[in-house]
Amino acid sequence: MSESEQRFGEFVVVRRHEQGHVAELVLDRPKAMNAVSTGMARSLGAACDALAADRDVRVTVLTSSNDRAFCVGADLKERNSFSDADLVRQRPTARGAYTGVLELPMPTVAAVHGFALGGGFELALSCDVIVADETAVVGLPEVSVGVIPGGGGTQLLPRRVGAARAAELVFTARRVEAAEARELGLVDVLAKDARTEALELAAQIAVNSPVGLRNAKKAMRLGQGLDLRAGLEVEDAAWRATAFSGDRAEGVAAFNEKRKPAWPGE
Repeated sequence: MSESEQRFGEFVVVRRHEQGHVAELVLDRPKAMNAVSTGMARSLGAACDALAADRDVRVTVLTSSNDRAFCVGADLKERNSFSDADLVRQRPTARGAYTGVLELPMPTVAAVHGFALGGGFELALSCDVIVADETAVVGLPEVSVGVIPGGGGTQLLPRRVGAARAAELVFTARRVEAAEARELGLVDVLAKDARTEALELAAQIAVNSPVGLRNAKKAMRLGQGLDLRAGLEVEDAAWRATAFSGDRAEGVAAFNEKRKPAWPGE
């Protein structure tokens, strides 16, 4: 294993790009089309914990090692053998995987190739930007198998496309192909190659202030659902946390000296 790659358990790999400032979080259970088993959820949670603590990472890109799917959601073969007690015991581990992606402090980009269904689409929805290619098929089909989206889908999808559109998609359990997904706002960028485009986007983001990126994300995330006055207070707190940082001083100096900034990331 190279110095730029680290494995978390059996099913998740983190690769480093662009001097380590871009981390690629790879779902790596290809034979199961990245179905989220208990083991995979545990691996994903551990990888997110490590990334969240790594101040050198400015952007994380979520990708798949499978050429047919980003992630097909919960491992229903595993769950078929679960008792009610087993399901209760597994819930914190499963929830921790989705929360881990959602709460990563740096900007996140999902690269969706192939199927992103159920919990797989919820992993993408947990990212800040979703890049997809023409093979992408997304959806939240949980009600068709007797459950509901439980990885954030009932909360994240309405915030992305509005309550009525989200209701139609969740209640019908229908799958949406790439072109319609882009039209509806289920994905943000439609690319020839999702992974390549996502990594290029991440590299563009990563040249910017790491303090600025994290605080801008925090302001946008915390401000969701608040009224304008409360949202502006959230923004002001994030501005103050950035304005008196080493990154602000370096950014202003670099601009005036007509050079690229060397961000301290303080």
